[in-house]
Amino acid sequence: MEERESVKNRDGKKVLLQMVSAIQENKGYLSEVDGLIGDGDHGMNMNKGFTLFGERIKERDISFTDGLNELGSLLFNEIGGSMGPIYGAVFTGMAEAGDGLDEIDGAGFAAMLDRGIRELGDIVDAKVGDKTLVDTLAPARDALNGALAKGAGFVEALGAMKAGAAAGRDATKDMAAKFGRSSRLGERSRGVLDAGAVSCCIILTAMADGLAHESA
Repeated sequence: MEERESVKNRDGKKVLLQMVSAIQENKGYLSEVDGLIGDGDHGMNMNKGFTLFGERIKERDISFTDGLNELGSLLFNEIGGSMGPIYGAVFTGMAEAGDGLDEIDGAGFAAMLDRGIRELGDIVDAKVGDKTLVDTLAPARDALNGALAKGAGFVEALGAMKAGAAAGRDATKDMAAKFGRSSRLGERSRGVLDAGAVSCCIILTAMADGLAHESA
């Protein structure tokens, strides 16, 4: 079957549920990673938020962007810790950029991801190299944009985004933390992946896989 270069926004529920499943499947791993230099509750908090979201939308028709907005609001308002507001900003920002889109193509999705990162920048000062989820988000966006600029189709560009996210995640292992509890460890925080960067890679990978499947 020929690949489409876009996904109907209204068909995005399967993508959202794939994101939920990915977090649920990795909750133990996320807490394990977080426990090495943090509080150890990242997997629990993420699983709580995504599971609540999954339960709320399972019997409803909901578009991809409306779902992202609802997920972001839920994480921001109902989940404790620092990651609720952080992911809340990313997802609601993405939803705002995609509001009104009937079809989500490479350019539209790139605009959504960029808006999410900019909204995150309004509430945190973290930059690439600070050992946070920004180290996953920024390379993912850059890889997506780079692929699109070279003429890649949507599915190919999503693959590039996944590779960029994974490379960014892995790069956090050699960084010293600048934010959160782990920042108190200074140089001792090197040698361990950042939990937020890991969960962000899981989410972006699930999102990319879901969008790619819906575009086929």
